[in-house]
This record gives sequence, structure tokens and C-alpha cells, in this order.
Amino acid sequence: MANLKERFVDFIRSLQDEICSAVEVIDGQAKFQEDHWERPGGGGGRSRVLSNGKVFEKAGVSTSIVHGEMPEALKKNMKTDGHSFFACGISLVIHPENPMVPTTHANFRYFEMYDAEGERIDAWFGGGSDLTPYYLFDEDARHFHAEQKKAADSHGKDLYPKYKKACDTYFRNHHRQEGRGIGGTFFDYLKANEERSLEDWFNYTTDMGRSFLPSYLPIVEKRKDLPYNDDQRYWQELRRGRYVEFNLVHDRGTLFGLKTNGRTESILMSLPPRVRWDYNVEPESGSEEARLVEVLRNPVEWIKD
Repeated sequence: MANLKERFVDFIRSLQDEICSAVEVIDGQAKFQEDHWERPGGGGGRSRVLSNGKVFEKAGVSTSIVHGEMPEALKKNMKTDGHSFFACGISLVIHPENPMVPTTHANFRYFEMYDAEGERIDAWFGGGSDLTPYYLFDEDARHFHAEQKKAADSHGKDLYPKYKKACDTYFRNHHRQEGRGIGGTFFDYLKANEERSLEDWFNYTTDMGRSFLPSYLPIVEKRKDLPYNDDQRYWQELRRGRYVEFNLVHDRGTLFGLKTNGRTESILMSLPPRVRWDYNVEPESGSEEARLVEVLRNPVEWIKD
């Protein structure tokens, strides 16, 4: 039987194929462009980007499999004396054209650390997926969270509420006192312990990865043909500015990639093509835009048992 890291590499490559195929079908016009890259120091990846589609303005789905000596910046950041590492994962961001369709992000990864003799001294899984709407449809939020909860519950009823809260806490622009979106699940440093083995966490992480498409695509199908106007598009571009702020200031994956000499184009493929930072824009009181901001400031429990 293949070892854990080989099986996870197979999983992320297969999931990349599945997601890209589904996105192309629902877009009906644009196709992903693919390029392969190598990382100085070891490993590389496969990046796919779709641009200027009928439904999606930009979609990026990238897999990376990197290894090598632990950079000093990473050692300091992780407070470790590990000698070398192996990391693999899939990361995606989808930016729709229509502001009635939410942006989404997902990431699923596995990390191993080794001593100077090449013996594994640590290993963990991480990941999650979340939704960033520009106009809030409560039923869409409930659907997204329900699919996340269904996948998590098969591995323990404690996991969804724990990692839903972690998502609300992590995907937050603290300098704005608001969430990047309406959450989902976020988990990191899932290590073997008395309750669960690494194999258990492998099964949990892969099931959460498989839950992405049924979480998101039905929302796209429902909203992609809704009418919108220039003011709503303007609001979408303003909110995208907050998305960029999070990715460049707070996102661990972005910082990890840059500190380990990852490919910059692939790391920053998450950024939207059109975005605004107009000064001090506040939504009109009582508007749908204001309702969204209120929810972003005060996370909602979308699924109640």
C-alpha cells in the first residue's frame, strides 16, 4: 500500500482534475490553461487558470508538491529545528462575473517534517473551504454549511462546530473588524493523537475535499443568470478589495509559499482581476449591502441542530 503522502498526492491531482472539469462544464465557454513549474530547492506544481469565461471571470486551481531544506524564515515562523520538509496540497479560488454568485476558496494540504537523518519527526493535515458572497442569500449560506457539516459529521459530530468557529476566526480582516466572507470550515495541524490517527485525519481531509463541489456548484447554478446592474458590480469590486487585503496580510498559505520560494504567479493566482479601494465607502443603511456587512461583522450560526 502506498504511503500517506503518495496517497494524498494522488488525491489532490484527482481532485484538481474533477474540479476543473466541473467548472469548465458550468462555465460553458472558457477552458483552463495549464502550466507546470519547478521550485528552486525541490519539487514543483501544476497550475491551471481559467479567465474571462461566461460565468467565471477568473478561476485558479493549483496543486503543489514541494520538498527540501527548511528555510530559516520558515523555521523561525514555525518555531522548529526541523531540517527538511515535504508539503503537498491543492488550492483554489473562483471569482464569478455575476455579483450574485459568491467567490469561493478551498485548500487541502499535507505536511511532513524530517530531522537531519531524514526521519519523519512531525506530520499534519490542514485545509477547509469558505464562501465569500457579495449579495447574501441565506439559503445559499445554509446550503454551503450543510454540505460541510454532512462531510464532517461522518468523522465526528464535534468537528463541524469546532472548525466552523475556526473558519470564522481565521478568515477575518482584523484591521477591518469583519469576516472575509460567511465562513465554512478551516482546520490546521491535524496530528495523530489519542483520539485519531493520521489515517483518520487523511480520511477526514479527503472527504472534506470531495464535499467542495456539492457545496458550491448548486449555488452557482441557481444564481449565475440573475440580472445585476453597474452599482452591484461596483460593490462586488469594492468587496474584492477586502478579499485581497486578507490574502496579502493574513493568509498563511500565501506567506508559506512566498517564504519557501514558491512560484509567485501560482501563489497570487487567488487575486481577482478587477478590484477597487475607493476611499471610505459605506453602504446605505437598510440596503442589502449593509445587511451583508452586518453579517460579516457578526458571524451567524447557519446550521442549527
